[in-house]
Amino acid sequence: MIDTEKRMVGNYEVISSINIGRKEVFFAIDKQNTNGEKYLCGFIERNDLFERYSECVLSDDYIEIAKIYGDRISNEAELFKEEVSKLDIPLDVITEDECTPIKGSDNIQNKIIVINPDVLKPEYQRIDRQLYLALGGFGTYGNSRGNAVFCVNLHTGKHTRFERYDILGTMTKEQLPDWAKKGLEEHYRKEKEKNKEAR
Repeated sequence: MIDTEKRMVGNYEVISSINIGRKEVFFAIDKQNTNGEKYLCGFIERNDLFERYSECVLSDDYIEIAKIYGDRISNEAELFKEEVSKLDIPLDVITEDECTPIKGSDNIQNKIIVINPDVLKPEYQRIDRQLYLALGGFGTYGNSRGNAVFCVNLHTGKHTRFERYDILGTMTKEQLPDWAKKGLEEHYRKEKEKNKEAR
């Protein structure tokens, strides 16, 4: 896909970037710069509200910045590879024929949902990033105008949000691998404790 709109970091136009895990490494240029800082390399981390730039390096030497850019990509790839190697689960991908598709009228609140791997970043297209418990949001209701589905990851226990159209289908508890069953039980245990404390 060709992006015709320029992506800018201040006065610098991003000419190359790559996402690896939680970070994006970028290489940018300011053709008008006369202060010896024509080229820029750094990291971008983002959430739903803003982008944060860090470890930015400036130079007038294209080769120097290109080398830093390449080294940082290589380093982040190694760090991510190490992180993935520590996962104690098979790194499968759930396909459409392994789950039950949802219809527009289906209520999916409190159901186990499977995220379509196509909406995930390439390095996260794996089972531990696909299995969630749908907790709420307009997107959990059938024939709703809203699409937001708030959910909890069955591997990490972290809460997040997807859109209803990001969901590949649903699974039953019986279909889950053992680690996901444990994650589901852990979520229910924490919720039970919260409810006790609230009384």
